[in-house]
Amino acid sequence: MSAFRDKLLTGEVIAATWVKTPSPIIVEVLSLSSLDCLVLDAEHAPFDRTSLDLCILAARAYGKPVLVRPASSSHEQILNALDCGADGVVLPHIRSAEEAAEAVKACHYGRGGRGFAGSSRSAGYTTKGMAKHRETAKDIIVIAQIEDVEAVEDIDAIARVEGIDALFIGRADLTVAYNAATPDDEIVVAAVDRIVAAGKAAGRVTGMFLGRPSDVALWRGKGASLFVLGSDHDFILQGAAALGETIRG
Repeated sequence: MSAFRDKLLTGEVIAATWVKTPSPIIVEVLSLSSLDCLVLDAEHAPFDRTSLDLCILAARAYGKPVLVRPASSSHEQILNALDCGADGVVLPHIRSAEEAAEAVKACHYGRGGRGFAGSSRSAGYTTKGMAKHRETAKDIIVIAQIEDVEAVEDIDAIARVEGIDALFIGRADLTVAYNAATPDDEIVVAAVDRIVAAGKAAGRVTGMFLGRPSDVALWRGKGASLFVLGSDHDFILQGAAALGETIRG
């Protein structure tokens, strides 16, 4: 088991950030930070296979754990991220236990599961051999993103699906799904509470994106341990704003 996977599954606090810019240079720079992990957002940012491949390469060059949120939870999108060498995937819009089980199958080798290639980066470009690659591939991290009303309603069953390592709460999408005004609306907070509780009951790690880092202590106290905070875009904008204020001040 990798050190990062072990840290995640034992419930240690994981601090991560979104990478929205499909640039290996951005990934290289962020890999020099103390963040535990980077999450490449191929769902909402313009990553293609080449840019995803280069960004994963940059993270691996610095030994920085890297997860990918693919454009969808389809087999081909999952295969792309894992063959490029991602440590795991954050799978969007998992709505039921059945979808969760299918996603787990797509992440692992076996009947009806991940297609095998011995020439990919994850396989060491043929140097691992089939047996070793199949063994190390068992450590892939599978995270189900919960962001739909249907998922909240089936959350206890989703959390118990074998092979799901963590539940990641898409609070913004839940806000839209519940037709709420903000992520702080009571109905959204109640849904987040329900997901965290289900994860805790099933022995699963739970995590979420937080727009306010000050909220980490609250949700840590309720049992969450994986926190994605900000993005490369945020860092650029905030740094530029701070510089402007310094000059004007």
